[in-house]
Amino acid sequence: MSLTKRASAEFLGTFWLTLGGCGSAVLSAAFPQVGIGLLGVSWAFGLTVLTAAYALGPVSGAHLNPAVTFGLLAAKRVDAKDLVPYVLAQVGGAIAAAGTLYCIASGKPGFDLGGFAANGYGAHSPGQYALTSAFVCEAVLTFMFLIVILGATDRRAPEGFAPIAIGLCLVLIHLISIPVTNTSVNPARSTGPALFVGGWALQQLWLFWVAPILGAVAAGFVYPAVFEE
Repeated sequence: MSLTKRASAEFLGTFWLTLGGCGSAVLSAAFPQVGIGLLGVSWAFGLTVLTAAYALGPVSGAHLNPAVTFGLLAAKRVDAKDLVPYVLAQVGGAIAAAGTLYCIASGKPGFDLGGFAANGYGAHSPGQYALTSAFVCEAVLTFMFLIVILGATDRRAPEGFAPIAIGLCLVLIHLISIPVTNTSVNPARSTGPALFVGGWALQQLWLFWVAPILGAVAAGFVYPAVFEE
């Protein structure tokens, strides 16, 4: 498969993840007649990954996340030449999704941008968690996310079930960390909304690149060293 087609799949898949996950938070979570809350948003993110992995996994591997690409590179599951095109496509897809979501959300009378599903710490953490708590949370949960991804896609694992395990893992991650950081574990997903919120969201965006990538790269070294034959 050509790199152009694979990068296009990453763009579309990350678009779907950001639109589905952040869209559920912005449009549905606080809607009086629906009110899906933390549980609904968690499932929305998991379902976007599950569906995108089945649809686009055969094309690009459905990373949909720069941290995942970095982690798979550390585990020697992807070629280094794919890193930059994949990450650019993922970030582009997330920005396009945030723009689409803004166009939809701003059509409501009395629209208030608010946090727009952005990630934050301190005063901008849903639970007012400090920077250290947010950093540890993002790094450790991304580490575990990559362990699940590497294990579920291991040649010894049952074929065809990886997207289910990965999607359910992302649901669990959101159930744990929405109160802490509004859950990133994905630098692209964080970048899209942050560009629209601006200000504090852009100032704090560094954490949601550094912590997930560090966690993912650590898993990329640990899994082969400890668990592969």
